[in-house]
Amino acid sequence: MWLCHVAWSRGLLSMMPAMDERGPGYGATVSALAVGQILSWATLYYAFSSFVLPMQRELGWDKPTLMGAFTLGLAVWGAATYAAGAAIDAGHGRSVMAWGSAAAGAGFVAWSQVSAPWMLYAVWLVLGAAMACTLYEPAFNVLTKRYPLRYQHGITMLTLVGGFASTLSFPAIAALQAGLGWRPALAVIGGVLLLVAPLHAWALRGPALVASPHAADAQDDASLHEALRTGAFWGLTLCFMLHAFVQAALWAHVMPVFASKGVGEADALTVLMTVGPAQVAGRLLYVWLGRSWPLRRVGALVLTGLPVSMVLFALSRSMPALLLFALLFGMSNGLVTIVRGGLVPQYFGRTHVGRIGGAMSGIGLLSRAAAPLLTAWLLLAVPGYREVVLVLAAMGVVAVLAFWQSKPPQR
Repeated sequence: MWLCHVAWSRGLLSMMPAMDERGPGYGATVSALAVGQILSWATLYYAFSSFVLPMQRELGWDKPTLMGAFTLGLAVWGAATYAAGAAIDAGHGRSVMAWGSAAAGAGFVAWSQVSAPWMLYAVWLVLGAAMACTLYEPAFNVLTKRYPLRYQHGITMLTLVGGFASTLSFPAIAALQAGLGWRPALAVIGGVLLLVAPLHAWALRGPALVASPHAADAQDDASLHEALRTGAFWGLTLCFMLHAFVQAALWAHVMPVFASKGVGEADALTVLMTVGPAQVAGRLLYVWLGRSWPLRRVGALVLTGLPVSMVLFALSRSMPALLLFALLFGMSNGLVTIVRGGLVPQYFGRTHVGRIGGAMSGIGLLSRAAAPLLTAWLLLAVPGYREVVLVLAAMGVVAVLAFWQSKPPQR
């Protein structure tokens, strides 16, 4: 069945060359990529938790076994990000994103047929690679190369739409499971993702570079080797790695943290449901007010929101304070993606943005994969969750300091 669906998606892709070689234009390209982002994030990143309990009931597997598959997928995502970026630098962005979506669709169809843990782990090997080819980073890199004069606006639009992925994912999957069951729901999701493949192929037709302010600037752009020799690369990498670690640790342990405070499940869900809209609100605020600010100043402000929100979460029990935490955390989480996507080409140029951004974000993604387990070990060494969250706040402070120390390198 897997091979049949891949062949079907290949047949759809083979029809695309008949279209205009000039490509669909900036607005249509960004719109199509935005649709791909919200569907890819809703399924590849957010959907897993919705299938844990149904799989446990039917298959009898324990949670560590199930979570191990998702952790493997996150690790593969991080490990494969550099390769995806290198392929985009070589001019293969269209193939990377189209075939990444096809692999995601085939992976979900295969997931619907699993009957043994090794099968689930094999599926998440594929889905982890698909994440590296479809989620934010490759789309950012493609836009940066195709539209050098407008890429920052495009990145903002993608993240603005992508911020609704969690809002779409949970109710849509709940409805599919209620009407069809968990296995058919996975197959339906796979079919939707297979349709994203020709959408990406259509959106990314035409030349990889549409316009450039100064063609000679490419001579000044840093290669990956040159970027690795700068303090700016390692400072930004440390900053975004710590930010990714804190985010992943919090999401993995957030319900036990609420329980340790004596906050009921209904109130906890109210707080958590505020995070998604706060992400979108932060991005809208940036669109309206923040784009005239230097991106480095925006980044410092955004990153400061993380440790402040963590301290608030560690020390608060009242609903107003917890809702303020959700607002600050959501806005920081939403805007840091824009900062990372826009700052890398500003610091190092566009020519090798795929490799440089891939190496930087790959390290962050590996730390994200390790965060839930390392945080669980930390809990054994400290009195309780309040201290764990305060440690996460301290890591956020280090991230801010690393960011401030990462000045643009001389080019």
